[in-house]
Amino acid sequence: MTEEDLNTPPDHSRSSDGLRQHEVRTALLNLLAEVGTVTATEAAVRLGYSSGLCSFHLRQLARHGHVEEAPHSGGRARPWRLRQHGPDSAASTDEFSDLARGLEDESWSRWLAQRDQAPPDWRRHDEAFSAVAYLTPEEMSRVADVIRRTLAPYQDREQRPLARPAGAHPVALITRLFPLLPDPTGEAKND
Repeated sequence: MTEEDLNTPPDHSRSSDGLRQHEVRTALLNLLAEVGTVTATEAAVRLGYSSGLCSFHLRQLARHGHVEEAPHSGGRARPWRLRQHGPDSAASTDEFSDLARGLEDESWSRWLAQRDQAPPDWRRHDEAFSAVAYLTPEEMSRVADVIRRTLAPYQDREQRPLARPAGAHPVALITRLFPLLPDPTGEAKND
């Protein structure tokens, strides 16, 4: 048995396109961002995966510098947290945002490339749109709140697999609200 065999998850954790690996790692990162620290067993309970699968992906995320072991009092429990970058938490937030955007872009590219391999009912279902609206900061916050409230009824399904209706699949929901700043070079844009 090679080192690669030891570091490769069992076949049941992989789909043919690697989507499951991405799904598990993204879920783990989101869970850590939400709760702070978690063990593989706690993650498995919350996310509906096996503790072995969660443990494997937490170690892989640590290997790539995204998570680290959290201080603990010993014993077998091994809590994990998002990697700390010292007193400057802005660097940690920026790095997590960059990672999240990269995972989002990777997932979108995978969908476009392999959409014809999706179950037939899903092949014609993707929604990608953007808009520019002139808002005040308060209005932008209200729009974000409306989006959060709209999604709230569906978010417990990640932690409660039995709450998912038949035919439900993970769907990426990505919203970015930010002010459009003027071009620093002063060049006019063609609208």
